[in-house]
Amino acid sequence: MMLFAALAGVAFAGAANAQSDTTGSHNPAIKNNTPRTTAAAAKGRNSFTEHQAQVRIGKAGFTNVSGLAKNGNGVWQGTAMKGGSKVNVALDYKGNVTVH
Repeated sequence: MMLFAALAGVAFAGAANAQSDTTGSHNPAIKNNTPRTTAAAAKGRNSFTEHQAQVRIGKAGFTNVSGLAKNGNGVWQGTAMKGGSKVNVALDYKGNVTVH
């Protein structure tokens, strides 16, 4: 009986560790503060505040970030300057910056 309890404990611990692994997660946590640019913004519940979105877009190399508003897909959208041109930018819940 003791052996069964010990094996069950090991199996449970393994399952708990598998659940905490975010590599295969549908909604992984942001692991660093370096913004990435992607081809398309991911839909999802966005917890960035407007100020945080503005700062993160700025860290991706954009200036004069303005007009930010969260759309129905949870993506912050606005305008910014990059390379002397005004562009439309977006920030998804993963922290990815998109030019569209």
